[in-house]
Amino acid sequence: MTQKKPTEKKGLDFGMLPGLAGYQLRLAQIAIFRDFSEGLGEFDVTPGLFGILVIIEANSGLKQTELARAAHLDRSTVVSVIDNLERRGLVERRPAENDRRSNSLVLTTDGVALLKKLKRRVQEHEKRLVEHLSEDERSTLVSLLQKIFPEHR
Repeated sequence: MTQKKPTEKKGLDFGMLPGLAGYQLRLAQIAIFRDFSEGLGEFDVTPGLFGILVIIEANSGLKQTELARAAHLDRSTVVSVIDNLERRGLVERRPAENDRRSNSLVLTTDGVALLKKLKRRVQEHEKRLVEHLSEDERSTLVSLLQKIFPEHR
């Protein structure tokens, strides 16, 4: 019978972690962000920025404060995100109708064109993420995840 040498390590024990939903969600998030970066890295867009562009496209004229609420970001973070997108020529601030103290947001022509490319790539990314799931499993997964944060559907 061979014994392990004291310097050899056995497999790492993760204790209770594998049974925790939060831990599994975190591992999934790491895999999702890694694949997103590999598939869309050339565009210098994070999943968060993609989400911001999608929300602005779907709600042209949205006020910055409304975007902050929708994206679950504080107002100062949204300002820096919009500054970044504006510098890149993807988003434009305009005085909000009926409230000149507020800015409304619209995608520029370049923003619309980039988002069109990004959406195609994100669809490919999404296919890779769920390639081992049946359509029913994918649908169930999405439904279950929506139950964790029900006010954000």
